[in-house]
Amino acid sequence: MKLAIYGQYYPEKTADILHKVFSVLKKYNAQAVFEANFYQILKENNVLEDTFEIFSNHTELNNTFDFFISIGGDGTMLRAATFVKSKNIPIVGINAGRLGFLANVQQDAIESLLPNLFENNYKLSQRSLLSLECYPDPCDIFDLNFALNEITVSRKNTTSMITIETWLNGEYLTSFWADGLIISTPTGSTGYNLSCGGPVITPESNCLVITPMAPHNLNVRPLIISDETEIKLKVSGREPQFLLSLDSGTKTIDNENEVHIKKAPFTINMVEFPNETFLKTLRNKLLWGEDKRN
Repeated sequence: MKLAIYGQYYPEKTADILHKVFSVLKKYNAQAVFEANFYQILKENNVLEDTFEIFSNHTELNNTFDFFISIGGDGTMLRAATFVKSKNIPIVGINAGRLGFLANVQQDAIESLLPNLFENNYKLSQRSLLSLECYPDPCDIFDLNFALNEITVSRKNTTSMITIETWLNGEYLTSFWADGLIISTPTGSTGYNLSCGGPVITPESNCLVITPMAPHNLNVRPLIISDETEIKLKVSGREPQFLLSLDSGTKTIDNENEVHIKKAPFTINMVEFPNETFLKTLRNKLLWGEDKRN
């Protein structure tokens, strides 16, 4: 079995995480291939004694890879998705961050959960993505015009609200007066969307949610729509530009541009282990069921 291994930085706990990962890989005689920048970081910190193969970008990943292991937080998982793209390589998220809705394999569970990969004791959770197009500017300033969590438009260099005219499948919805607008997938519903008062959505739901950020009108609320809906946004405000974000990447866009958002033509496969389901993660991370009176 062949696994890609990726991380964005080197926290102190990474060495212990890799030690546990390698203890499982060696037991099953699996091959590890490291992302080039992460590999260099590990070498500089004397974490790796042996030499490993590396990959530098998504074009160097192919169908010979069985799994993609992401070591970090949810931000690292989002970046992992840009490597995998439409190759259908399942992603395993090992949490070296804090909250970890996506990277839900905790450090103390690595040696008990990873063997499930080799014993075919897991299931794949298919996660939808959002695709982005802009007119007349093609918005090619992003390396990849897809988002796993959300696409967001927000104000830039001003404390004034912006106006976001919104159309759904060509029909005018409304003009949001707000600090910005979040278009979230079910996967992203536990992120920025949740912080701004949007609903939690289970991953298998075929929907998107539009969530305004600090809207001027108190009767404006998040709106759940079918994920087959094509969304068009037009931003105006006191500043000539606004911010456009795809997950953790943010760029500046001129107000003259229309933003077109729809579901991507492919999905990302995330590995879900027995007894480590989305609902269990939700209970643990949001402390549902905890009786604080005790």
